[in-house]
Amino acid sequence: MHFRGNETETQSENQQKIMLGIAAAATAAVAIVAAPVVLGVVGFTSTGIASGSIAASMMSSAAVANGGGVAAGSLVALLQSVGALGLSVGTKVVLGIGGALVSTIFAR
Repeated sequence: MHFRGNETETQSENQQKIMLGIAAAATAAVAIVAAPVVLGVVGFTSTGIASGSIAASMMSSAAVANGGGVAAGSLVALLQSVGALGLSVGTKVVLGIGGALVSTIFAR
């Protein structure tokens, strides 16, 4: 089969769109899987904040800044909740969309 001018460009553009879609889906999947792993590495674990970790330093700074306790709804509190309970479906959707958008932006 022979392609002329525009048909060849259209096929090439379609292939690029397919590859972009695959890259976006892969990036989204990595973002969803990596988030809990990264939280665990920095010290936000299912059993609490790990002693001597980056999370412990963040918690200490947050407590000092807040007069002795970590404020509900703060970044440290949010990350600890995610570390303890995992990601909600809504959060996974947001991470997936964010990962796909980042992939799309960098692919252009």
